[in-house]
Amino acid sequence: MARSSLTRFLSGPFIFFTIIMIVKSSLAWIVIFDDIPVWKPLLTELPLIWIGFCLIEWFAAKRRMWIYLAVNLLLSGIFFAAIMYYKYYGVIVNYHALAQVNQVTSVKSSMFSLLDPYYLFIFADVLIIGGVLVRRRIKLGSTERPNRIPLERRARRRVASVILILSMILCMLNIYPNRASMSELTQAEQMGILGYEAYTILDRPDKPVPITHIDQTDIDQLKQTTELPAIVEQGAASGRNVIMLQLESFQNFLIGLEVDGQEITPNLNQLARQSLYFPNFYQQVGQGNTSDAEFVVNTSFYTPPNGAATTVYADKALPSLPKLMSANGYQTATFHTNDVHFWNRDQLYKALGFDQYYDINYFGTQDSIAFSASDEVLYSKTLDKLESMQSSGDPFYAHIISMSAHHPYTLPENKVKLTLTERYKDTLPGDYLISQHYADQAVGQLITGLKERGLWENSLLVFYGDHLGLPIYSLDRDDKVLMKELYGREYTSADMINIPLIISAPGVTPGVQLEQIGGQVDILPTIAGLTGISLEDQLHFGQDLLHEGGNLLPERYYLPSGSVLNDASLFIPAKGYGDGTHYSLADAGRKNAGQQQTSVPSEETPKISGEKGSPTVITPNNSGPSSSRFITKEQYDRALDLAHLSNSYLSQLPDRNDAN
Repeated sequence: MARSSLTRFLSGPFIFFTIIMIVKSSLAWIVIFDDIPVWKPLLTELPLIWIGFCLIEWFAAKRRMWIYLAVNLLLSGIFFAAIMYYKYYGVIVNYHALAQVNQVTSVKSSMFSLLDPYYLFIFADVLIIGGVLVRRRIKLGSTERPNRIPLERRARRRVASVILILSMILCMLNIYPNRASMSELTQAEQMGILGYEAYTILDRPDKPVPITHIDQTDIDQLKQTTELPAIVEQGAASGRNVIMLQLESFQNFLIGLEVDGQEITPNLNQLARQSLYFPNFYQQVGQGNTSDAEFVVNTSFYTPPNGAATTVYADKALPSLPKLMSANGYQTATFHTNDVHFWNRDQLYKALGFDQYYDINYFGTQDSIAFSASDEVLYSKTLDKLESMQSSGDPFYAHIISMSAHHPYTLPENKVKLTLTERYKDTLPGDYLISQHYADQAVGQLITGLKERGLWENSLLVFYGDHLGLPIYSLDRDDKVLMKELYGREYTSADMINIPLIISAPGVTPGVQLEQIGGQVDILPTIAGLTGISLEDQLHFGQDLLHEGGNLLPERYYLPSGSVLNDASLFIPAKGYGDGTHYSLADAGRKNAGQQQTSVPSEETPKISGEKGSPTVITPNNSGPSSSRFITKEQYDRALDLAHLSNSYLSQLPDRNDAN
């Protein structure tokens, strides 16, 4: 009798759908994880799958096949989402990303560009089985013989109970020992993708540090910065307008890059030679990408551990750069050609305290690229507003968000001005170079417009990339070959998150290439230092890059949680510090040909010299606690504490009065 019950159970939908899910989970693992043993998906994914199937066997008296199919569809969706999310972000999606679902239609072109046709194989069986069931009008679970329904159901339940207990034990063995792993990828590999998803739902965030226990002294003690010699005196740009340009998907390797004898970014190259140029500067965005970059540079706080800053923190009374500038007599405005509701920016801009924002309602939809009006339209119409603001007599702070060079980098033919050889055709790196060449041309028009309208000489200008443009996870074999040609070596995780920072105050800032490490969190204090605005009452996690060295930069996204940079290396954890990997930053940044690198001791004032048209390269001799060649355990712990302090403080801020 027992053998007969088991035979009937094994010949039913349980085993049929188990085989289907083995194939699907294996496909997801092949895409996401490297060098996995064949048995690994079976050991980690099947227990949770079987728990779901056993519950069907226990509770579904009718329409079992349809319920199996529905669960199959749900699990297929999870595996598909995990693949697609990993292909761009390099991390495993979790339920927090559901807050981004309303953004999917706006970025559908980016999604489709990442989609390999064979990924859709995950859903093929759902359509086939569903079609068969509809065609035959099969009522799920109605195949049992009426006079034996109670007997067969009891037999199924006995077998399902045994499998359920074993599966629950295996789930616990997969999940419980791996809870402390820092890397989400490591957690997902050890727990299984489905186990990781279940764990993130049940997990609770770390207990926050009480807000009354957080002050600038605590942050400074964790950062342990060193003093740098003064390249530019504090307050040297006092009273000037501040114009900050956020460049879409702009990575640092573009500066100075020539391909087939053509400069990719000639205007920004010239600007970098004439300005303070930081080649070792890094993104610190989270799930919100561009909007997160806006948040970080305007607050000097880190992004949340889960979710976009625009949804997690936008209802808070945030300390910010716009509020700081307003308190010192500045007008403030932000310019973005997309709809202000995209990524909840309408709430973010209120939280940041901008006086005005200009979105699609101002810029219109003419000359559209990607989601909205082109960078040329953005800069042309922004110049009109900046000129009007200057005429009021008060200085202004303007934050401009470019967007035309957005993934997947498909420009209209009339915008393509860069001709590349055949090997770049229809490749992600090739399309990226063409789009960024256009973006640079538009920046050239902005610079010309600022000069013609009398805005250039009395402004402090800050140019930086918002986030990476070429995720390693999205590159196919041919793309990787091209990236190796462009870099002259393998393209690394450190290269991927490396963006430029260029600061220009005409007549004040010399043409100097500064080699110290920096991140987007450092922009606010650096601007405050140049404009002579005090941060005494402004909590901040960044540092003035012109006067402080020995940086420590926690990373939240695109790399596993717990990743951190110091002046010499990038550290990426696995389960924790002990099994993590150190990557040297010795090759990070791109130096112009003929430059002389000079080591400047911290107690000396550097002499600004170099070939005409090429900035001096200054490498600070940091001897402080954050300047170890590789990240130490003590630095790693301090970086985690910094990230936790930031989230603790922000999460406990009062809600803003105008939140709605």
